[in-house]
Amino acid sequence: MSDNHLPRDLTLYLLARFALVGVIGGGLVLANVPLLVALLIGLLVGLPLGMLLFRSLNARVTAGLARRNEKRARARADLRSQLRGDRADGTA
Repeated sequence: MSDNHLPRDLTLYLLARFALVGVIGGGLVLANVPLLVALLIGLLVGLPLGMLLFRSLNARVTAGLARRNEKRARARADLRSQLRGDRADGTA
């Protein structure tokens, strides 16, 4: 899986989490719970429930973020090495 899937996976994960909060909140509103209270309960219940229901999507997002952070750390180390004046092969 390449890094260009990270924005898509992250967007899907966020939309799924918002949809879950909306479904929970909407169900509570239909049960005559005030809107603000329903949204707060939807957020509180949707947080752990979304982590369980969307586990595979969460894993893909986490893996994509880890790959991106790894690349950034390598690029930062290369830049620091160049600024110190080290040669390209890593020797002084």
